[in-house]
Amino acid sequence: MTKLSIIQAWLTTKTEDNERGAGLAEYALLLFLIAVACLGALGALSGAIQNVYNQVAGAL
Repeated sequence: MTKLSIIQAWLTTKTEDNERGAGLAEYALLLFLIAVACLGALGALSGAIQNVYNQVAGAL
């Protein structure tokens, strides 16, 4: 192997590691945003959910 191919292989390896870490950070951010959206929706619908639960409990 020439010095140039060794350096190119090393840079390729470093780039792949950085991209893998960036992908993990993007998935973590996406998961966090989905969790925040679910909590927001649950908070907005909590009154309606409580009314349905009370109606079902009253019917029993």
